[in-house]
Amino acid sequence: MRWAIFSIILGLAATSKGETLLYRNTFNDTSALHGWVAEGPVNATVSNNTLTLAGAGGPDDYFVYWLPEVFPDRIRIAWEFQPIQEPGLAMFFFGATSVDGGSIFDPSLKPRNGSYPQYHSSDIRLLHASYFRRRWPEERNFHVANLRKSPGFHLVAQGADPIPSVEDVQGAYYKIEVVKDKREVTFKVNDLLLFSFDDTKSDTGPVVRGRRIALRGMQPLIANYRNLEVWKL
Repeated sequence: MRWAIFSIILGLAATSKGETLLYRNTFNDTSALHGWVAEGPVNATVSNNTLTLAGAGGPDDYFVYWLPEVFPDRIRIAWEFQPIQEPGLAMFFFGATSVDGGSIFDPSLKPRNGSYPQYHSSDIRLLHASYFRRRWPEERNFHVANLRKSPGFHLVAQGADPIPSVEDVQGAYYKIEVVKDKREVTFKVNDLLLFSFDDTKSDTGPVVRGRRIALRGMQPLIANYRNLEVWKL
């Protein structure tokens, strides 16, 4: 398996907890996006060690941006997030496979173009966390982060969203951390636990394992991402 190389030494770095670095992207130049797969219209730019994502279509055209790697089950994913234009919505997909455990890019699967039902109620299995929900007025009135499991659009966990509105961000970045440890999932912002989930304690189908991860955005959100890392537990 090929691991990405962007200003890093891979497979050798380890934390004091025994984790091994699988992937780090510092977005230091445009080559950092080599192999990423966009579904739906997206404008992805790299500058000053930062990835900026914005929708490139109409008001109802959303996007999913898949990383080029296939990851194992027991991982910790971390990145820094800065919303710079709202409304909109930011999401993170992980553990994505076809419903039979194969590749999400199998040509026999139904076509996808960023429309949400194609991901939550079709022929792929995954977990998806929405952590900056500002697209609709009811989301802006009460900020929460959701974890859903698909297929089936199952809401399996929810917690308060501590990220402020864009006008109060004032240039700050927020560290997002997702841990997928077999059946256990945790989601944190700036080390604050928003929710956890045990995939064996819900009647929502087989446990989601490893494979593909992606960033997703809903119009008209524009957001910055930096220091994306994936560690093997």
